[in-house]
Amino acid sequence: MADEAAVRAQADTVRRLKQEKAEPDEIAKEVAKLLEMKAQLGDEGKSKFVLKTPKGTRDYSPKQMAIRERVFNAIINCFKRHGAEVIDTPVFELKETLTGKYGEDSKLIYDLKDQGGELLSLRYDLTVPFARYLAMNKITNIKRYHIAKVYRRDNPAMTRGRYREFYQCDFDIAGQFDPMIPDAECLKIVHEILSELQLGDFLIKVNDRRILDGMFAVCGVPDSKFRTICSSVDKLDKMPWDDVRSEMVGEKGLSPEAADRIGEYVQLHGGLDLIEQLLQDPKLSQNKLAKEGLGDMKLLFEYLTLFGITGKISFDLSLARGLDYYTGVIFEAVLLQQENDHVEESVSVGSVAGGGRYDGLVGMFDPKGRKVPCVGVSIGIERIFSIMEQKVEASAEKIRTTETQVLVASAQKKLLEERLKLISELWDAGIKAEMLYKKNPKLLNQLQYCEDTGIPLVAIVGEQELKDGVVKLRVVATREEVDVRRESLVEEIKTRTSQS
Repeated sequence: MADEAAVRAQADTVRRLKQEKAEPDEIAKEVAKLLEMKAQLGDEGKSKFVLKTPKGTRDYSPKQMAIRERVFNAIINCFKRHGAEVIDTPVFELKETLTGKYGEDSKLIYDLKDQGGELLSLRYDLTVPFARYLAMNKITNIKRYHIAKVYRRDNPAMTRGRYREFYQCDFDIAGQFDPMIPDAECLKIVHEILSELQLGDFLIKVNDRRILDGMFAVCGVPDSKFRTICSSVDKLDKMPWDDVRSEMVGEKGLSPEAADRIGEYVQLHGGLDLIEQLLQDPKLSQNKLAKEGLGDMKLLFEYLTLFGITGKISFDLSLARGLDYYTGVIFEAVLLQQENDHVEESVSVGSVAGGGRYDGLVGMFDPKGRKVPCVGVSIGIERIFSIMEQKVEASAEKIRTTETQVLVASAQKKLLEERLKLISELWDAGIKAEMLYKKNPKLLNQLQYCEDTGIPLVAIVGEQELKDGVVKLRVVATREEVDVRRESLVEEIKTRTSQS
């Protein structure tokens, strides 16, 4: 009979063989042996079962969901205010739909086990499925939002709001329009959402893939290395320039001279002045791509000035965004370190929204290669949610997890039937009402329940009230009581709870 030590030893053997890249048959034989030993452990092993959620995932309690709902509502209201429709797509896609779209991040895609038939993967973001949806349905013009879960085999730092399963909230404008008008609206949306959620000071960094590519070209980066150097530059928000430089030179084989030239550019950030300065730059201004990008960037800043939001926008040449599909403007919103009264150390959460223009992605799916220009933004809901949770903890704000307006209660015994009649009337009139599931609950317990759950009103039925055709309505916070005629009760509850 196998014991746990033997199972562990066998698991080590399997691991060693895999590391040594042994013959597949040999590995398969040892794996089979391991499974057999585990099966023998049988019921003894079951008692050791650990109840936990998988790595990189979490449950949400009612309180957490109430905070999350508040955030979702603010975001959805903003998307609707800008005239977006809503769509949904499957949680898994054909593996080939997702391959080759994410650059170095492709290794983070979750592949599903072959179920005999199609090779499938869990979606990594909502943008590629959106592009597939447009190409498949031959849609050339849509403004849509999509809020759903995506999956990444990341090494999760759950305290900083990084997970393997998480929500994305995307807003995209697809269609042929005049330059930078939809792009400016996407930035306005980010500004509106982050301002409304009051997360603290934020900055929206903006750059353009064409400016980056032009910069790489004039700095002497070979075409074949553009994307890989791009993903190194993308790490500048997490690593100092010296580390990024040594990765470029040491790991990616870039010449030290080219790396130094890149260094001069990527440390620049500013606004319209910087755009003007770069348009005069002897090297950059000679590059067609960079010149186009800078021209559009100037136009974008003019529109953002009209929207009145340039105070929070920075044209930043270090912004690269690692995804392969961006073709024009790219942007990322970051929260600035805030020292606040409640939290001793500031909450560092980095990026809370990002997006850009991807004019070629739909064409990758279209049999005739027809392009549909797109620009969009993704709100990093999990990170925002982490901060909101910390803020609520710090402020000791009491979060209600239900929306109940009134508790139907009784002061004497033998009034269950009357409570049931009254609560049914309230439900049918659209009032959110509860009662305790006891025949003869004590009045004190009923009032305590309201205190605990934040229910603002109690409708009390008693023998005298029934004779008089009234209901006693009690305001939990002030303990004020009024008799209300039965036929006026619904209106009275609506009036009193609409003010709260």
